[in-house]
Amino acid sequence: MEDTPVFTNDAIVFGLLMLALGFVFYTSSKEAGFWKKFYGIVPALLMCYLIPAIFNSLGLIDDGTSQLYYVASRFLLPAALVLMTLSIDLKAIFNLGPKALIMFFAGTVGIIVGGPLAILIVSAISPETVGGVGPDAIWRGLSTIAGSWIGGGANQAAMLEIYEYNPDLYGGMVLVDIVVANLLMAGLLMGIGKTEKIDKWLKADNSAITELKNKVSNYAESVTRNPNLPDYMIMLALAFVTVGIAHWGADEISVYLSSNFEIFNDSKSALSSFSSSFFWMITIATAIGIGLSFTRFKTYEGAGASKLGSIFIYILVATIGMKMDLGMVFDNPGLIGIGLIWMSIHVIFLFGTAKLIKAPYFFLAVGSQANVGGAASAPVVAAAFHPSLATVGVLLAVFGYVVGTYGAILTTILMQIAAGS
Repeated sequence: MEDTPVFTNDAIVFGLLMLALGFVFYTSSKEAGFWKKFYGIVPALLMCYLIPAIFNSLGLIDDGTSQLYYVASRFLLPAALVLMTLSIDLKAIFNLGPKALIMFFAGTVGIIVGGPLAILIVSAISPETVGGVGPDAIWRGLSTIAGSWIGGGANQAAMLEIYEYNPDLYGGMVLVDIVVANLLMAGLLMGIGKTEKIDKWLKADNSAITELKNKVSNYAESVTRNPNLPDYMIMLALAFVTVGIAHWGADEISVYLSSNFEIFNDSKSALSSFSSSFFWMITIATAIGIGLSFTRFKTYEGAGASKLGSIFIYILVATIGMKMDLGMVFDNPGLIGIGLIWMSIHVIFLFGTAKLIKAPYFFLAVGSQANVGGAASAPVVAAAFHPSLATVGVLLAVFGYVVGTYGAILTTILMQIAAGS
């Protein structure tokens, strides 16, 4: 049995997460001394992620006994997306060009190729690690990771159904998924602090991104005002009424599709992702936020709409961090090794493509996270560059849901061949 964490009351756990966030923001605001140098190396956002991970690793808290991630991802994330897209310049988003999509698909190809290559590399060192027969075959289990890293949870579940991996061993694959995906996110967040140096090495042209950020910033300055209580109440109303509509619409659409079209209800179908209520919730919330950006509600950016949305995003980051147990890295070194090699190939493909087309680090980071992290974390990474860019993360993550099962099936076929099955 797993050890029970010290704190299981979510009120206490939330207090610890807010303590971590408060500590990071307090220390990162220092203009001189040790903390100024520290945050010059380690991004504040990464610390907001790592401190809850340390709490989890020490046994103080545990995502398994908490509902905070569910609340943050289902309520605060869509609310944040609305508040962050109020001031969006849709034309400027389209002016970012095709590089965002190219980097997303480069990440997808990296995962498709990385799976079989990882099996081949590990089989030369430790053949038993990639062995197994029938339902116990490792390549079957790795298919679920491919589904998760290209699409999301629904795609992962589809791969489990399609390839019928032994359910008793499935927990080991979930472990690899969580550990390696979270290590990738930590690495991407670390890179954000070195964006200028990375872009210089890539010889990237980030003028379109800078133009978008400047447009949003200039607009915010032009409508800036000291927010009062009605401003905050109206912004929260816009956010959480939208959350309610998004949940209602997501439930209605997912139930309708599942009830009337068997193909959406079949967990083995590549279209099963579209019966996911989370997918529709994020899509509807983003669409409403974009719609509101064409109304007078756009002026609430001047009252701090994106800052309020950023608060929700940071809380989400903390709850994502508490899912990571640093000690799990050593629980199954063989499988973790496969995952790390696999993810390294994914990263190599991304950097190689970015270097080739001179794409900025922003596209690399968001393209990677839209694959591996999905709609829950791609906006987090995008917003770390600038709140106005969160929508880019969502739009790319939607592509992940679309191609997730197809890409995972191709990956699995190649892994099966690599494993000699």
